[in-house]
Amino acid sequence: MRSRNFCKTDLIDAADAVRPKPRASRRRNQRQASMQQIALQWGVSGLIAGVDEAGRGPLAGPVLAAAVILDDLNPIAGLADSKKLTALRREQLFHEIRAKALCFAVAQASVAEIEQLNILQATLLAMRRAVQGLRLSPKLVLVDGNRLPVLPMRAEAVVKGDALVAAISAASILAKVTRDHWCIDYDQAYPQYGFAQHKGYGTAQHLAALRQHGACPEHRKTFVPVAQVLADGVAA
Repeated sequence: MRSRNFCKTDLIDAADAVRPKPRASRRRNQRQASMQQIALQWGVSGLIAGVDEAGRGPLAGPVLAAAVILDDLNPIAGLADSKKLTALRREQLFHEIRAKALCFAVAQASVAEIEQLNILQATLLAMRRAVQGLRLSPKLVLVDGNRLPVLPMRAEAVVKGDALVAAISAASILAKVTRDHWCIDYDQAYPQYGFAQHKGYGTAQHLAALRQHGACPEHRKTFVPVAQVLADGVAA
């Protein structure tokens, strides 16, 4: 079983270490070193999965979570917090992660579950489903943030983990791009709301559409802006 304690890309050639490096290269190496340090910190022998979510804040649609176990022998360059990448770069990495990871799974909690459980508990549910969907069982699960889903294996919360742990970065990209694809698909079903543009967030455009058209079935009716529209009696 492969260990995430180190990978071949973490090793620095001795000759390269003495050469002057451009500032951008130094920053990149520092970021990679930080990721390596976080991964080494737990000293776990076995597979390590990274988990992250997308879609806690929007006013519509499911909350998505992804779990990823990376392949140390097939590294992916440029992994970072999905929010700091361009849409094009996220899309490129989305396909590369799916092709190179040892395994991955993306899961969701529906709007109905968000309304029944609340957004935090629905997010943890989606995370648990993503881990359960992995074809390989990890020894350790690293979750972005400060809250953990209930899991049968050891898990650790990592604040700002999407910028520190490569597997969490990969999970953040899978979750974000998958949810963006959902928004684009539902934009065709409900073009009056502009989901493809604002991705469900409470922008001025989205709030104006809510006031004009009311809520559609995919809106989270327990979220304040949507609840306010319904309370004001705007027809759906």
